[in-house]
Amino acid sequence: MVRTQDIITGIFRLEQAIHVSVATYRERIKRAEPRHGDLVYSREGTYFGIAAEVPANCQVCLGQRMVLIRPSASQVHHRYLRYWLNCPLMAAHIHGFRDGTVAERLNLPTIRALPVLLPPLPEQRAIAHILGTLDDKIELNRRMNETLEAMARALFKSWFVDFDPVRAKMDGRHPEDMDADTAKLFPDKLEHQHGELIPAGWKTCPLYDTARFINGAAFRSEHFCEPSKGLPVVKIAELKSGITNQTKFSNRTDLEPKYCIDTGTIMYSWSGSPDTSLDTFLWTHGAGLLNQHIFRVEPKSTMLRPFVFFLLKYLRPTLIEIARNKQTTGLGHVTVADMRQIQVCWPPKAIHQAFCELAGPLFESYFTKTLESQTLSSVRDTLLPKLLSGELRIPEAERELESAL
Repeated sequence: MVRTQDIITGIFRLEQAIHVSVATYRERIKRAEPRHGDLVYSREGTYFGIAAEVPANCQVCLGQRMVLIRPSASQVHHRYLRYWLNCPLMAAHIHGFRDGTVAERLNLPTIRALPVLLPPLPEQRAIAHILGTLDDKIELNRRMNETLEAMARALFKSWFVDFDPVRAKMDGRHPEDMDADTAKLFPDKLEHQHGELIPAGWKTCPLYDTARFINGAAFRSEHFCEPSKGLPVVKIAELKSGITNQTKFSNRTDLEPKYCIDTGTIMYSWSGSPDTSLDTFLWTHGAGLLNQHIFRVEPKSTMLRPFVFFLLKYLRPTLIEIARNKQTTGLGHVTVADMRQIQVCWPPKAIHQAFCELAGPLFESYFTKTLESQTLSSVRDTLLPKLLSGELRIPEAERELESAL
């Protein structure tokens, strides 16, 4: 079942979608069964006014805040329509039609009346191909980052949870996939400490003590200003989809430097929907101001950045479960008290250094691909209005595409 939070990037994320029974599916498709070539469109909530394609070879039904759009193939290419509905021009257009008070929403007559600029179909297909190629590269980067994260998590678990190098030495074996100098850094026995069995000479500490966790500031309506006069206020929505037309800006001068972030800042979202909001992020969108419900995470040294980042990634299921147990109205949270209760293994500095040498390149590659995807997204978002206005012709756009890739 597709929900608004599943399409915030304009692509339906199947891996995070919830599943329903066959009976529920049949009930929800009585009016229309979504098929490839259709679009799903969010009409209500935090992430309203976003379109995504129904994936091929997949049975999909709609959540309550979604609308199905079935493009007329003789008039409009479905992928072109998705890009049109998601472009900044349309985001600015629908802003004036919000009729929600508690939850923002678009009513069906407004959605049916949305204007669509229709170049000839061959041009629509060409535009969809150009922008789709950029999206394909962004999606490839996302999958590669998932692989990098999985590799780093596996290394982290092996060293700091399962203590595989220590157990190998206890059995008289050389640790697998480890050079002799690194193996010498690990002890050959485990010992009890505060009820935990950990490598000899290591210690445990609360998760909260592994870095400096700075909660964001509270913003009121009078703190906001025009985008040209301030910095973006970074909320959970910005962590997920970057700076959009719905992002608020502020020029507050009373904020301490600790509330200012920039590209490369590690952040942890500790409040929201447990499955979709609670996560660790690397910020790639430049200078901004940190909103409450998000921790700015400052490791105690540059060497510890990979360790702290992948520690939080590894602990995500545990933190989600904590939040889910306190969930109200679909939201949950992780408090400082929770983070003080979670004990993690803290090895000697030499082990940290060895982990940094192995996981550091994974971390840097993760960051580079995240930053690259942000650049490609910006290129994609600027190409569409130029193509539609005639400022840029298809051959010129194709050259820009080649340059961007």
